[in-house]
Amino acid sequence: MPVADNLSQHAYQVLKRSILDGAYTSEDVLSERVLAGVCGVSRSPLRAAISRLVNEGVITRLANGALVIRPVTVIQLLEIVQTRRMLEGLAAERAAELGPAPSLLQSRETMRMLIERTDVPFDSFWDSDRSFHHAVADSARFRLLPGILDELRVAARRCTIVRTHDSFVQQAKEHLAVIERIEAGDPAGARKAMENHFDNTRTRFLEWVARS
Repeated sequence: MPVADNLSQHAYQVLKRSILDGAYTSEDVLSERVLAGVCGVSRSPLRAAISRLVNEGVITRLANGALVIRPVTVIQLLEIVQTRRMLEGLAAERAAELGPAPSLLQSRETMRMLIERTDVPFDSFWDSDRSFHHAVADSARFRLLPGILDELRVAARRCTIVRTHDSFVQQAKEHLAVIERIEAGDPAGARKAMENHFDNTRTRFLEWVARS
């Protein structure tokens, strides 16, 4: 890969991670000069990275040239939840027909440990959550689904509601309920458990909106 492409890729990864970690919000006006300094690159690779993020809908360039983070609304977040409910309900059902992949059994042990803890940092749970949902897709032999889920998760994480939880015990229990039905070879039960998980996720988000 040419040096310029390497620098652009580096800048893209740094910027996207910073946005997902909440370093910038939709209220911030981003400066190319400042971003170039943060990424440690010149303006040319930075602009290539920004163009990728604009195409992905993460950043918007206003008419005056200013750069801002495109917010993800509550309505969009709930649409993501509903989309995942349909896709992953089917994946759980098929996983129960085919049997759990080794990665799902590993995720089961992680979820059991999470149930015993109330001090898990958001980023740690986020990674474990990703592994669980990927493992269900792997068990279903749905090769394209993990990539689709990653894109939906990236969008969801830009909504501030996603980061409001400080305990993930209930989510871990819901994950375990899915795994148990998959291990039991119960397709209908696995699908129902996954759908219940996303129904509960939607309820948690709406409860936060009501409190705010």
